[in-house]
Amino acid sequence: MKLGPLLKHGIEGLLALCLLGMVVCVFGNVLLRYFWGTGWVVSEELSRLLFVWLVCLSAVLGFSEHKHLGFDLLTSRLSGTAAAVFRWLTRGLIALALYYLIDGSWSQVLVGWDSRSPVMNTPLAVGAAGTLVMGVCMAVLLVVQAWDDVRGQAQHATAAGEPL
Repeated sequence: MKLGPLLKHGIEGLLALCLLGMVVCVFGNVLLRYFWGTGWVVSEELSRLLFVWLVCLSAVLGFSEHKHLGFDLLTSRLSGTAAAVFRWLTRGLIALALYYLIDGSWSQVLVGWDSRSPVMNTPLAVGAAGTLVMGVCMAVLLVVQAWDDVRGQAQHATAAGEPL
């Protein structure tokens, strides 16, 4: 299952903005410290927050395109019913992991809502929300992939990780 082209390009645009923001923060801070002996106070916090969101959004894209690292020594050799059983078992384990990720992230968002970062004074929930968004998006994609499999329209990953 691939994300819609518009949504995919939107996420890629956000990734590019996160990366650009990180480069500007870090490189700008280095230049300011080298030439003028000063720097941006928010540089470290902002670049760390942008990195968290960059990783989380990238993970969603990777999941949607079956590009995550996987161990398929056994499953790549299976076909028919055995392959379907292992596919559903894998989905169940992924769903369990996503449940724990979403539950823990939600707890961190609730705790972080009243806590503030020391420099930017933003709620710490903003950083924790990255993993919450990632978990929810992956759960939605998992349901869509399972539904496509039930309807017989699924694209199963090959050994190289590419969709068929």
